[in-house]
Amino acid sequence: MRIITIEDLKDIYIKFHQRGLPFLLSKFNLDSYKRTQSAFNEKEIQSSNFWLIPDVKKRWNTLITGNEATSYEEYITEEYFKDRENLKILALGSGVCSHEIRLAELNPHWEIHCFDFSDELLKKAKTISDEKNLKNIFYAAENILKYPFKPEEYDIVFFHASLHHFDHIHQFMDDIVIKSLKPDGYIIINEFVGNNRLQYSKIQLDYINRSLKEIPKKYRKIFKTNMYKNKYYGSGSLRMIIADPSECADSINILPAIHEKFDTIEEKPFGNNILQSALKDIAHHFIDSDPEKKAVIKKVFALEDELLKVQPSDFVFGIYKLKPSVK
Repeated sequence: MRIITIEDLKDIYIKFHQRGLPFLLSKFNLDSYKRTQSAFNEKEIQSSNFWLIPDVKKRWNTLITGNEATSYEEYITEEYFKDRENLKILALGSGVCSHEIRLAELNPHWEIHCFDFSDELLKKAKTISDEKNLKNIFYAAENILKYPFKPEEYDIVFFHASLHHFDHIHQFMDDIVIKSLKPDGYIIINEFVGNNRLQYSKIQLDYINRSLKEIPKKYRKIFKTNMYKNKYYGSGSLRMIIADPSECADSINILPAIHEKFDTIEEKPFGNNILQSALKDIAHHFIDSDPEKKAVIKKVFALEDELLKVQPSDFVFGIYKLKPSVK
């Protein structure tokens, strides 16, 4: 395990320019819960992350739904739960709730409860859902690990990029997820399921750096800095724990814990083994539809597809049903 790397030092400098000194100072709080909260409790975060790139989103849609124009929220609705009325959904670690709001729009007969510790993000989510006049989505700013969820209340527990922020995944599944589900309940995930603390293998680091060589220098200028992204060294565990103790705390056990207690209805890997790190802080260059930029992104996609032939996907979309023997 890498304790500290050059990447960590670069990241401190970049975060100072992107999020300011108060954000960095918040990381010296001795309370790990407060440090985690500071990572998410801003309503407006200016960043340049890979998920902002339109072609990346189209790639995800293609790998998950088979159609670049069909989102996974639409896919879930049409393929699995179109005729299910009065479903009650529990969304844990929902943040600004963009995916939950989309599900509420598509399924006005569902009732969706969003839980997150960031009151600021939930306030923003409520503003958006109020503007859309949605009456079937509700918000609670709570510590999920301590909240007294009612047993067997929900038909579905939903995670979008949040399950990997929980530690002791097997216990979390038993104490909160399974306890909250009805006997015939489901979980739906869109998640990072790779190595804890983003401890990438040597081959993965090699492929990330190969992809950076495919990106012209003018597109490697890091957001809000004068630095260029020339090499990626991998994250050190110490900086990750200080910055956000919840980040990928037990991500490697997500799929084993799910497979133990749930039957797999559908499970689709969609990569990001290269994209997440190679395009971090430089994604803003690839937002438009410039042909040269699209060609560069296509080369990065090809390298990721090559890597995925020899390495498991870091991200997975899945729908799972609770095994009859569990309850």
